[in-house]
Amino acid sequence: MFDYIHPMIVHFPIALVIVAFATEVTGAILHREFFYKTALLLLVLGALGAIAAYISGNIAGDGVTEAGPLGAALEEHEDAATLTLWLVIIVAVIRTFMAYKRWMSGWRQWLAVLLLGLSVASVARTGHLGGQLVFRHAAGVQLDLGFPSSSNDSSSTTDKKSDDGD
Repeated sequence: MFDYIHPMIVHFPIALVIVAFATEVTGAILHREFFYKTALLLLVLGALGAIAAYISGNIAGDGVTEAGPLGAALEEHEDAATLTLWLVIIVAVIRTFMAYKRWMSGWRQWLAVLLLGLSVASVARTGHLGGQLVFRHAAGVQLDLGFPSSSNDSSSTTDKKSDDGD
């Protein structure tokens, strides 16, 4: 049942971290406190979303047998997700500390942009690897092509030609 939660949750931290980065860049260019505060809020929400995505991903991955190309791809995605999780959490903590100390000027604001940029790159890599799991390895994909599942069902759905008076 919980296998389906990961694909629903994972898009939130991706979007939040990317928008936090764009907002941080805007704040660094315009020097407006509103953008710094908004970027921090988005980053913290993105970190919380990353935690939820990581946990739900571990639950979803528990049922997958890690063998062959699928296993290698799953392990690479898991490693990238672990790195992304810790990177986003650490950047959120650093960025929160910077806001608390009011260090959002000069080179420090560009340090925040750089750290968020690294987070975006890590999120993008993890998302790409997750997409490869689905689209290249069909992880979690269940095909329902409308065909009966057993041979007994197929005999009851045979096509019959109608008799048009021939």
